[in-house]
Amino acid sequence: MSKILNLEILGIIFISVFGSLLHFTFNFVNKFWLVGTFSAVNESTWEHLKLAVVPAIIWIILENKVFKLKANNFFLAKTVGTYIMPILIVAIFYFYTAILGHNLLVFDISTFVLAVIIGQIVSYKIMLFREFSRGFNYIWFLLLAALFLAFIIFTFYPPHNFIFQDPISKFYGIIK
Repeated sequence: MSKILNLEILGIIFISVFGSLLHFTFNFVNKFWLVGTFSAVNESTWEHLKLAVVPAIIWIILENKVFKLKANNFFLAKTVGTYIMPILIVAIFYFYTAILGHNLLVFDISTFVLAVIIGQIVSYKIMLFREFSRGFNYIWFLLLAALFLAFIIFTFYPPHNFIFQDPISKFYGIIK
């Protein structure tokens, strides 16, 4: 197996495990606001998307800096893969809950892991393409940074929309 494929498989494990742990970190540190920038602060769908995106971004940093992965279209591949994860989570979650009328924890966890696997596979496939322009590749890095920034902003200033609302407390974002 190639180094790229090995790292993408390892990324699936890292993102899945680390993302699962992020579900509990905010409460574990007594709701310290800074931890809320990268972990779920309530039970809303939006906050649960951080559980895939934040570990994926950390994994990108590890692949790029620690493992020194040299791959075609690295930031393009990683950005597309990272964007796919929350899109799939939302699509699958609302699809199956529309059918069942409620959510099931086993489906929620399976959806999360499936989205991570698909995101990493897409990322891997894009890295196998011929190299695009370097400048084009770095535009994708900016889109990745924008996604992370959106999670931070909407944690503190969430729109009043169902995807941002905690279904238990009926509140939005960090509760003061």
